[in-house]
Amino acid sequence: MIDARAIIDPGAELGANVSVGPWSIIGPDVVVGDDCEIGPHVVLKGPTRMGSGNRIYQFATVGEGPPAFAYHGEPTVLEIGDNNTIREGVTIHRGLATDRGRTVIGNDNLLMAYVHVGHDCVLGDRIVMANNASAAGHVAIGDEAVLSGYVGVPQFRSVGAYSFIGAMSLVVKDVPAFVSVNGNPAGATGLNVERMRRMGLDAEVRDALKDAYNMVYRRGLPVAKALGELAEAASRFKEVACFVESVAGSEYGITRERRRRED
Repeated sequence: MIDARAIIDPGAELGANVSVGPWSIIGPDVVVGDDCEIGPHVVLKGPTRMGSGNRIYQFATVGEGPPAFAYHGEPTVLEIGDNNTIREGVTIHRGLATDRGRTVIGNDNLLMAYVHVGHDCVLGDRIVMANNASAAGHVAIGDEAVLSGYVGVPQFRSVGAYSFIGAMSLVVKDVPAFVSVNGNPAGATGLNVERMRRMGLDAEVRDALKDAYNMVYRRGLPVAKALGELAEAASRFKEVACFVESVAGSEYGITRERRRRED
């Protein structure tokens, strides 16, 4: 299962049932969990810790040091969970010692061709990043968020759980949980109703999320006042609490709706 043309450093650790394709390079201080598939022409550098059941396709570079002037070769870390699919040409960088020092990828994520995950990013679980979507350094992406093709997320921004970002959007503000955004610069277009449907949320929860969105986006209230009005709903519905927490935790302000054109 290990191709004779692969180059694997003696300091790497490979679990059971790991396959490695030809011309792939696995460096020292890389740990690959059980049942992982490493395709041809893959570069894995460390320190990197990878769980089980991951699949990495050709020409991906995983665990390289960050391309930042502040990086001076420190042994920072990349941590990858289980059952992730990392497609062709994906790049994932380790952390910076001047920040948290580690980049984290959760479980069951799909990173399509040529996705970039920068240093010190933290990705949750079941995220989809479509072709050429890029997250610069220090970006946080919540569970089950979808970033469509060619989306760009600058440094230090956050993308909330269950959110959706339309193709070729530039995210200049934080995206709250359950919110859909689109455009350059990205503007909010409403709730991610398709994700809510797939989650099987009942009508009461959906209505509570709609009320929460309207309170923050359409009532003309200061954010702090709007969140105060949502305290009771947040105590009743975890989904509303997730939305409220993502808005309250924003450091750069949330993506707002564009003004509607007057005809």
